[in-house]
Order: sequence, then structure tokens, then C-alpha cells
Amino acid sequence: MTDITNSGFIPEKRTVCALGLFDGVHRGHQLIITTAVKKAQSLGGHSAVFCFKTDTVTSKGHDGRIEMLMSDEEKHKKMAELGVEVLFSPDFAEFKGMEPEDFVKKVLKERLNCSGAVCGNDFTFGKGAQGKAVDLKRLGEKYDIDVEIVSPLLMGGEVISSTEIRRCVREGEIAKANEMLGYHFGFCLEVEHGFQRGRTWDFPTINQQIPKGRVMPKFGVYCSAVEIDGNKYAGVTNIGVKPTVHVETAPLAETFIMDYHGDLYGRKLKLELHEFLRSEKMFDSFDSLREEIAKNKEQAVRYFKENKI
Repeated sequence: MTDITNSGFIPEKRTVCALGLFDGVHRGHQLIITTAVKKAQSLGGHSAVFCFKTDTVTSKGHDGRIEMLMSDEEKHKKMAELGVEVLFSPDFAEFKGMEPEDFVKKVLKERLNCSGAVCGNDFTFGKGAQGKAVDLKRLGEKYDIDVEIVSPLLMGGEVISSTEIRRCVREGEIAKANEMLGYHFGFCLEVEHGFQRGRTWDFPTINQQIPKGRVMPKFGVYCSAVEIDGNKYAGVTNIGVKPTVHVETAPLAETFIMDYHGDLYGRKLKLELHEFLRSEKMFDSFDSLREEIAKNKEQAVRYFKENKI
């Protein structure tokens, strides 16, 4: 995938462009993107995506920023895996004051060389989100851009949306979130040094600090998986602030990795959350905590055996 955001490069071939924020690249987003990819292939053109950098988009809550389901780096990787060839992902501030018609003419037609565009029916664009999907279709006819509007994707009669996925993640409904995403929610973060208390209990763990701005999973214990050198290992992850050991720190993902021994400090590893086991709680002693960790490990082993992971 070629990122043309910070260059003056204009695609030589006509493009079919998927439009949206695509925060999370969930199954509904994937449908929009793959529709654009297939249309581009049928026309002999390039598939493209226009999406703002997620952390530059303002919202009414959460410090004025959208809680990110994934980093932009992870988002772009997902798009490349779906077959996207050209990416244009500017800061929201650069375009939030642009009139809807100027966006179609100057961005889609002139900058991205679009002959086609694909969006969801809730897509908005231009100053004050004045432009709607139907306006894009109307303006597309004027500028010779074939616009396809994709209907919402449903799961159990409910629209798949980033808002609902965020709610599920916050409330510990991680299995439902994963089903809507079409992959396992998680983080790709550097392994940091911890207190190494788990090593004395024969439960060595890795610590990954969850950055500000990411949607925060419900504090508690999860069945998880960690990808190391292309191999996936089952694990048990505690997300929270370690109330029993009284550690004052930003929320951490602390993971015990089964059947792995090795030094992972400083490495950037992908962590997936599979199933919520229990909420975070304080124990009256380290022995009680150790017994609970052993029980959680047994639960995780059963889960992964039953799900053949």
C-alpha cells in the first residue's frame, strides 16, 4: 500500500476510493473497503482509501477526541491486508472547513483521480458535516464519479458500529466486540519492565502500558493470546492497576504467556483479548492472589482447548 498523504503524488490510474474514518476497521468497514477493492479490480484501476488520522478527529466527549479502537499504524495494516493500494489519511483540521463540493472536486477528483467512490449510508463530509451520502452521489454525477452507498451490516438485527464496539470493550463484552470487529480486539505495544513478582510465583508476565487515547477495556482478567515471531501463544491477561500490590501506574495489560520462556523486554508484541473471565479485585494476601492466578490459568487452558486456539 502506498501512502500519498504527505506527498504530491497523484495516482496515474483511476481509483475507486473507500470513504470513512474506519476507526477499528470492523466488519461493516471491511465491507465498504472490499467493495471498493473489487470495483477497482474490475475497472483495472487502483483501490484507495480516504480516512482522517483517527486521533485528530474531535468529538464531544473524552477530552474532545475519539477513543481509538486501534492505532493508525494498525488501521493502515488492516487496510493493506484487505487489498488497498493507495492511502490518503490527512489531519482532520486540514479539511474540516472545506465545502462539500470542494471536497469532491479537489480531493476526490483532482487529488485522488477517482472514477468511483464507496461509502456507508451514514457517511458525512465537508464543513460542519453538511454533506451526506446522498449528496456525495449527486456531486459524483456532476464530476463523473460513480458512487456506491453500502447499507449497514447487521449482526443479530443490530447495526455493527464503532460506538457499540467501544461500549462492549468498556463493559467487558469482549466476545461480542470481537464478533463485530471480525478479529480479536487488542493492542500492539512495547513490553516494559515490571516488578517481576510473578517470576517468584512461577507466573512470569509481560507488562504493556495502555496509552492514553485508546478505548480502555473493563478492568479484569481475560483469556488472551500473544503473537511472538509469527507464532501465537495462549495467555491470561489482567488489565488494570494491580490493586493488591498497590502499584500506582497508568493502566497496564499484564500477561502470563503459556508455554513460552524468553526475554521479551523492549519488543513490540501483539496482544489479543479473547474472553472476559472476571472483574479486577483486591485480595487480602499474596497467597490468595497466587491461588486466583492459578485458577484463571486453568480456566484459560480450558477455553483455548474448547475453541481449538
